[in-house]
This record gives sequence, structure tokens and C-alpha cells, in this order.
Amino acid sequence: MVSKSFDTAFMPTSASPSVTTADRVLQVLAVLAQQGQALSAAELMERTGLARSTLYRQLVRLKRWGFVLESDGHYAPGPLSLQMALGFDLASHLVCQARPDLQALAQQSHESVGLIVAVNDQAICLDMVESQQSLRCSFEKGRSVPLRAGASAKCLLAHLPPAAQAAVLDQQYGPDSADRQAAQSELEHIRQAGYAASTGEVDAGVWGVSVPLFGTARQAVGAITLMAPISRAQGQDQALIRMTIVTAARISRGLGIH
Repeated sequence: MVSKSFDTAFMPTSASPSVTTADRVLQVLAVLAQQGQALSAAELMERTGLARSTLYRQLVRLKRWGFVLESDGHYAPGPLSLQMALGFDLASHLVCQARPDLQALAQQSHESVGLIVAVNDQAICLDMVESQQSLRCSFEKGRSVPLRAGASAKCLLAHLPPAAQAAVLDQQYGPDSADRQAAQSELEHIRQAGYAASTGEVDAGVWGVSVPLFGTARQAVGAITLMAPISRAQGQDQALIRMTIVTAARISRGLGIH
């Protein structure tokens, strides 16, 4: 679930000689979890790289245990996945610790605030407190985006351990490209600034600021992201950044920073 160091273990591919049956089962389940919609066998084959016979063996296991449901030849997370999600909501120390402050920040700023973590090469929303305004921005709970664009993804990527960060950048840009060097410089600037801000990088019309959360030994455990319509953030961006920085510091203290 929540890694206290963002130590990222990338999803293995079927071509890897070290991939086990358990890896393949989890690979199928991870792909289904990330898509947010039912997928056909052909779509699952394309996204996992598994052969049809191998894929069906994993689906049989997952259906038998209730992790996957099949309807009209399409597959989606099953009821046991929902039970795990409910258990995570009740048990996650990070969510429980952060939620009161997320609610306070949303009330103070009148904007939406999310709790985001890095898993594999994705930024995943663990919790979301919605703005009460009719025009609002949101990052749906459970939604994931690649660790590439937007305030949340860049903030998380900037605070990954060096080896994990390098692996993500190599995957995205190659080891020696000019784009990789530019991305590396941007991430270093984010670390020094203590936050990442973006305008319209993931969703058009959305401004966001993301600030890291730290646990014991100054290890990054996630980030909080405040998001607002660009029209409302203009002229208020510095105040919103300060609010988010203060809230992140308060959450970090509760996680073990004194």
C-alpha cells in the first residue's frame, strides 16, 4: 500500500526471466486497478504483454478468489478488491493522519485537496476532499497518472530515492537525452523550492500545487495537492502555496517530524 520511502518496484514485464506466476497475477490485477474501467482480454494482453493462455490462467485464479469479475467478455476488479479498499481506508495511518488537515485546508482555501502517493511509476490519489464551490477541480480517489506531468507527479518524482527517480527518468526519456537532463534540473528545482506547481499540464484549466509529506528520518511518504480553476487561482497562487506548505508541515509533524 503506502511505501514510507517511495521505494518503487516497477511492474515486471512478461519478457523478464525473473517473472513468477505470482508476479503475473499481480500484474493483471494492477492493470485492471489502474484503468478504472472493464477491459477485454485483448486489451489486457496488450497492456500486460502476456500471452493469451497465460492471461486466462491468471484471470481464472483472480475470478476464483473474487478479485476479478467477468461480464460479457470484459474484466474488472471484483468484490474482494473493494473489501481491500475499504480496509485500506480504515487502516491507513497516512490517510487517517492527513485527513483532518486536508479538510481544514479545503475549508480555508475553498478549493479541493488530495493526498497522493507514488506506486510503481504512477501517482495515485489515496484521499480527496472536494471544494464546496460549484466550479471545482478534483482528482478522483483511486485515479492514477504517470509520474511525468502535473504538480503531483513532479513533486512525488522529485522526492523519490535517487535510484528509483533515475529509473523513472530513464524509462521516460532514455539515459542521456537533453529532455532527461531538463527534467532532472526541474526536479532539483522542485526539491529546493519545497513544492511543485503546474498550470494545465494534466487537465486543461486546472492549476495545482503539490507539497511533499515526510515521515521519520525525513523520508518522503506522499504529497498533498491543492487544485483550483486557473481563473480562480490567478492572483491567489502565492497564498494558496503558503497554505499548502503550512498544512504539509503540520501533517509531517504528526507523522514523526519534530
